[in-house]
Amino acid sequence: MAMQIVGRERRKLRIRRKVNGTSERPRLTVFRSAKHIYAQVIDDVAGATLAHVSTLSKDLRNADGTKSDDAKRVGTALGKALLAKGVDKVVFDRNGYLYHGRVKALAEGAREAGLKF
Repeated sequence: MAMQIVGRERRKLRIRRKVNGTSERPRLTVFRSAKHIYAQVIDDVAGATLAHVSTLSKDLRNADGTKSDDAKRVGTALGKALLAKGVDKVVFDRNGYLYHGRVKALAEGAREAGLKF
């Protein structure tokens, strides 16, 4: 009996068919749990993670504010880390989440840091 894929997983697979990271434009992917948010930038061709930042990172771990504020700080930190590596263009992979709230705040923080997507 085949297992049915529903909800976020279905949206994730639909998005992943269209979004693919290259060395020129790596894929910025987001994962959010109830407490934390994680972002990483992946070159799918090479199979390598270029940078990763989360609310559990040392410099962001004890920050005060709402979860949306934390997400914006994660996006800004990721943007700065990528610009230091010479990457300024990415493809945004919302990973099946709606572009709203914490996911939107992370994207806006990354854009403010200088990433283009």
